[in-house]
Amino acid sequence: MWGELPQFLESTTLVSNNTFAISHYRSLIQRLYQRRRSIQTDQSYHSCNMFSLRAKPFPARFVKTTSLRIRRPYSSPAEQSYEHIQLSTPRPGVAQITLHRPKALNALFTPLINELNACTRALDADKSIGCIVITGSAKAFAAGADIKEMAPKSFSDAYGDDFIESWSDIMRIKKPVISAVNGYALGGGCELAMMADIIYCSKGATFGQPEIKLGIIPGAGGSQRLTKAVGKSKAMEIILTGENFSGTQAGEWGLAAQVFEDADACVEGALKTAEKIAGFSRIAVKACKEVVNKSQDLGIREGVEYERRVFHSLFGSQDQKIGKYHNADLIWNGH
Repeated sequence: MWGELPQFLESTTLVSNNTFAISHYRSLIQRLYQRRRSIQTDQSYHSCNMFSLRAKPFPARFVKTTSLRIRRPYSSPAEQSYEHIQLSTPRPGVAQITLHRPKALNALFTPLINELNACTRALDADKSIGCIVITGSAKAFAAGADIKEMAPKSFSDAYGDDFIESWSDIMRIKKPVISAVNGYALGGGCELAMMADIIYCSKGATFGQPEIKLGIIPGAGGSQRLTKAVGKSKAMEIILTGENFSGTQAGEWGLAAQVFEDADACVEGALKTAEKIAGFSRIAVKACKEVVNKSQDLGIREGVEYERRVFHSLFGSQDQKIGKYHNADLIWNGH
């Protein structure tokens, strides 16, 4: 008889948080232990014996149902809310960050930069994301640094607190970043655009480093990245005069990879390229970005040697084995 007890427990459904149900099953168990041959029930329940005990499910009015809520220990970047930026995933594997301070023409200041850094770090760790696009509005990508934040600072404040050092944190992101520039990209806005791996812009975009007019110099990499992009002479002219230049000129001088007719076409072009990049091997994309960036720090001989070592290392990846056999025909046929 005692061997039948486990079978009885398996053949019944215990309903938690229901006093009526618990009392009923306790009564059945007590009767089993008392070796009664059968249990007489009313029309609401089946009769059962000690060798085959079955209970009819309770009517719905007696059963209290509860929904199980699972709380994850973290939230994905898309589930987080930001005050000064907007995050979306408009294409597979692509994250779009839109700077959102419309009343200030997306002027950069520490709270916005902190959100941007937190968001890009989260996206860098998100395995579902392969490429990031940063853009602003049609009127302004970012019209510079917020003068109200800078004006009251003294030398000891700026130097002691390493003011705007964190603005370059985006350079630590290992996934490709594309900036889609429309409207104004001045001062810190121009520097932010140049921190991206690829710059797309519309013809009507306006770039510039006007810091000289405020009695200061570019402080977030403008003098360094602009010089590498357009050459020393042109960079000197831009920075020393504080004159702006157009999106068309940015394309002609090699600062922008592509120039589009309008803002919508610019963002669409950036998303299309980002989706294409996100479709490739993540390990190969990461390696491509790494070796190209190294060219900015190393001489040609050291750079080529570094590139070769990374090239050799990819022969150990599964992506290389798959790509070599399945994509060779597509590559040589121009696809």
